[in-house]
Amino acid sequence: MGRAHEVRAKAMAATAAKRSALFMRASKEIYMAAKNGVPDPEMNLALRSAIEKWRGQNVTKDVIDRAIQKAKGGEAESYSEGRYEAFGPGNSLFIIDTLTDNSNRAFIEVRTAITKKGGHLGSTIFNFTQTGLFVFNGTNRDEVEENLILSDVDVREVTAEDGKIEVLVEPAAFAQAREVLGGMGISEFDVAEITFLANDPIEITDPEERRKFDELCDMLDDLQDVQNVYHNVK
Repeated sequence: MGRAHEVRAKAMAATAAKRSALFMRASKEIYMAAKNGVPDPEMNLALRSAIEKWRGQNVTKDVIDRAIQKAKGGEAESYSEGRYEAFGPGNSLFIIDTLTDNSNRAFIEVRTAITKKGGHLGSTIFNFTQTGLFVFNGTNRDEVEENLILSDVDVREVTAEDGKIEVLVEPAAFAQAREVLGGMGISEFDVAEITFLANDPIEITDPEERRKFDELCDMLDDLQDVQNVYHNVK
């Protein structure tokens, strides 16, 4: 077989593991959204938003449907949310959200990943702004902005580039903005979620620090309890 085969096999295994972790995160979030409300995306905005979010990351319809059916079946699984803030390599800042059935495991694994790459836990959230974010196909930026403003949506910014429109709104206005956009016939989104955006994004120019940062992101991405990772690095 040789070395080339071993490299390919390892790469395929790593890709499969990342895909499995992605599907697990999607399944947990969709399950919780369906369980905590009506298990119908037409009547449950949180569920609809979760579905759109994970569809944008190529989660399959089968994974989504199974999570909703699981919630409909009344299974007693329960997950608790956690949030950790951290300083990472190259002056990077992190916010890490977890969704887990074992909070102690989640804390230990997140802390271990961060410290392995020379980082430490600490308060970073003031360096980010929580924002409602929509990204979708379109070029009618002015029309989108006008409709949102006339509907009294608290808009932060609307931009258009390369056939994509990006809308930033106050988090409290997320549901209202979603309805206004839907009324304009916009029903498919690349991104539709409330997220954290860095106030002052940075670039890591030192190769060694950049390597550590990338490895830390990969380590966090592989953790079964990590749901979302936000950082300030371009």
